Amino acid sequence: MTLSLVIGNKNYSSWSLRPWIAMKVAGIPFQEQVIPLYEADSPRKIRELSPAGKVPILIDDDIRVWESLAIIEYLADKFPDAKLWPTEVRGRAHARVLAAEMHAGFSNLRRHCPMNVRRPVKPRELTPEVLQDVKRIEEMWNDSRAHFGKNGPFLCGAFGAVDAMYAPIVSRFHTYKIEVGATARTYMDAVMALPAWADWAAAARSEAWVLPHCEVD
Repeated sequence: MTLSLVIGNKNYSSWSLRPWIAMKVAGIPFQEQVIPLYEADSPRKIRELSPAGKVPILIDDDIRVWESLAIIEYLADKFPDAKLWPTEVRGRAHARVLAAEMHAGFSNLRRHCPMNVRRPVKPRELTPEVLQDVKRIEEMWNDSRAHFGKNGPFLCGAFGAVDAMYAPIVSRFHTYKIEVGATARTYMDAVMALPAWADWAAAARSEAWVLPHCEVD
């Protein structure tokens, strides 16, 4: 049975982007189902598939997995040849730490700069709290590239789960023209050069749905 990935609006749903781009880059086949967020029947449709009432949701026959990081871990177990995590112990531990920090943190950045692929690329004034998030993320990116990124342009060399977790951050940094150094910028360029990135962005721009609370301008 082909896997099914239930996602929200591509323009806004940062959590949906994470497993979607991981699967696309890894070549894991799946069917895609989009449930637009914040419409009258959205909660009902989502709760029919997940008790958490949130997307994304991975459906594998009678197995349901929700939460982006849990989905990626499930995929890593099911498709070991995809090498979503580094094979070397130290690199794998490092990648998992960064992914977990992303999953649990950076709420100031996420609230102040919601993912909005269609938004014209232009700066937004950042609060001190958001700037602290940006500083921490750039520190992690720089450290990863220096210590684990010698075999490719991504955080641990080849594209993997940790890059999927940070893909929406790349989108935010780009959309809001957040200034970063050369190492972080080169990393962002590598992510944004992926064919899967272009596919997601094109689909996001073609959507008609508008979420006012994500339109910060």
